[in-house]
Amino acid sequence: TAVVIALLPAAGFGIYNFGPRALAVMAVTIASTVLTELLFGWLWKKKITISDMSAVVTGLLLALNLPVSIPLWMAALGGVFAILVVKMLFGGLGQNFMNPALGARCFLLISYTSIMCNFNTDAYSGATPLAQLKAGENVDILKMVIGKTAGTIGETSMIAIVIGACFLILLGVIDLRVPGTYIVTFIVFLCLFGGRGFDPAFISAHLAGGGLMLGAFFMATDYVTRPITIKGQYVYGIILGVLTGLFRLFGGSAEGVSYAIIISNLLVPLIERVTLPKPFGKGGEK
Repeated sequence: TAVVIALLPAAGFGIYNFGPRALAVMAVTIASTVLTELLFGWLWKKKITISDMSAVVTGLLLALNLPVSIPLWMAALGGVFAILVVKMLFGGLGQNFMNPALGARCFLLISYTSIMCNFNTDAYSGATPLAQLKAGENVDILKMVIGKTAGTIGETSMIAIVIGACFLILLGVIDLRVPGTYIVTFIVFLCLFGGRGFDPAFISAHLAGGGLMLGAFFMATDYVTRPITIKGQYVYGIILGVLTGLFRLFGGSAEGVSYAIIISNLLVPLIERVTLPKPFGKGGEK
């Protein structure tokens, strides 16, 4: 419930920025995730778990990672994939090997690339600020921070995302180990390999653009898919920062957060094996 409340500023701004169509996408993805979990539990005679709100969180996060122009049937397909394939077929809540919302987003990106990369709306046309930045063009950083730019429904407003993140931090739901390490590592990577040294404007644009803030605070911090060890969480954050930097600076796309988080999710078992403290006493170190 706390995560849903924390996502409301980003969701609300998305509706304000893109209009009622954004609300329709959110309604469809949430309905598809909740109904898929309900039907799976009923058909396979599993315990119905929709009351824990995890399906609602997945549906809302998926919507915030989609362009507002996406066909509603495709948004629904993403919701079904997130719950059925990424979550339920691997054991349900607590057993998924990657973030379900991002797994669904990447599935849609691979399957329907042109539609998922189309951010043209009545209010905005042309490339996203990150794509403009990658092409060497100037961007309006203030608009990026506020969120009056093209992009996915929930990623545009850095202010709205940070407000929600602060709410979760104050409640103790998340801490700064993963997102802090992620962001600092990404900044260092930009300074070393971005070709501009320590350029505050360049760094600010990268932090405010794309899904970095949304991914860092709301998806990389997912209890199920992040390492359980403290050292592992720092390693995880470093890997996230490096991968995001590689994808953004040297990849074909201007974005890279979704793939960075999913790849890092897959590395979590290895990270935990390396960073798990060795036991003392019988059978352990002496």
